[in-house]
Amino acid sequence: MARPELLSACPTARPGPATSAFDETQPQAKTHISAVAVERAYRKGEHKIPVLRGVDIAVRKGEFVSIIGQSGSGKSTLLHLLGLLDAPDVGEVALYGERIDDLPARARDQLRNRVFGFIFQFYHLLPELSVLENVLMPLMIRYSAWQYWKRRRESLDEARGLLANVGLGHRLSHKPSELSGGEMQRAAIARALVARPEILLADEPTGNLDVRTGREIMDLLTRLNGQNDLTIIMVTHDESIAQQAHRVVRLAEGRLEAWADAA
Repeated sequence: MARPELLSACPTARPGPATSAFDETQPQAKTHISAVAVERAYRKGEHKIPVLRGVDIAVRKGEFVSIIGQSGSGKSTLLHLLGLLDAPDVGEVALYGERIDDLPARARDQLRNRVFGFIFQFYHLLPELSVLENVLMPLMIRYSAWQYWKRRRESLDEARGLLANVGLGHRLSHKPSELSGGEMQRAAIARALVARPEILLADEPTGNLDVRTGREIMDLLTRLNGQNDLTIIMVTHDESIAQQAHRVVRLAEGRLEAWADAA
């Protein structure tokens, strides 16, 4: 069931003036993305292993939500379902109330490129490319060769600006092997933002970092959320990291335990 109007109805997030902390009483606090009764299981040989067992979650526009849970609780699987990296066995994923997990492959590809930005624990930077080239990759994928060439200067300016914003303006030509863990994660954040997503999905973004560097990455994510009204959904097993979000969702054995306002 193709719904091409869904893409045109979704505004593209762009940098704006700094805003106050998320306020659920404001008009913009409408549901941005949600999952309803989602279930997901994987097969290992003849055995079926349930991971998610009927999870409901709704995240409002501009909200910063942490999904916390132990390894194997299903938090990364839930993030992948929300970002259309995987599909639920049962249930639905919706954007602005419109179901998206059942869209044709091409439409889902477009949503992943235009609406969602992804940050992973292990960075997934291409080792043969420079930092600048890695950040440009989502735009190279989005446009045809001719379209990209026509807007190449604009794309370069945007990528350089983002790298400067995350403190890597002096590392444009460096390869990932020449960066520290914190620098690689900053480059991954710039890559996630270059396509101007509405929703940033972060899977253990501080998991491979020391405490100080992890705190810097969290400060950066908090600033991006506040300045750009960027919806952020982050999974972590670290309670202190989770509490820096507006709201904490706890998963245990594939089930939603409770919602809690962050301290």
